[in-house]
Amino acid sequence: MKIKLDENIPHRLVDALARRGHDVDTVLDEDLKGHDDAAVWQAAGREGRFFITQDLDFSDMRRFKPGTHPGLLLVRLSEPGADALVGAVSAIVPELEGWQRCFVVLTGKKIRIHRP
Repeated sequence: MKIKLDENIPHRLVDALARRGHDVDTVLDEDLKGHDDAAVWQAAGREGRFFITQDLDFSDMRRFKPGTHPGLLLVRLSEPGADALVGAVSAIVPELEGWQRCFVVLTGKKIRIHRP
């Protein structure tokens, strides 16, 4: 699966995802750091990449309607820190393939999957 990580996702997650066979790209690797959300979103869509972010600007499901994009995982953990984030995302990696074209919200307590 092709995945793009936003700049607010720890870069060390690239290795965890790549070890499981995913083609992972990052906003930082593409020199998109600091670009507006629209540019980042367009890059992910143009490349057909499932996008993983913590940015609440991507939380409007009406704007990011399931089925209109390759997929979006919004991570919203109550426990801050890179370790918690890497652990939470690593734990759900086997599920990612089934979430293509979905709008998914991951919290510390549950996963909400909105399908097309």
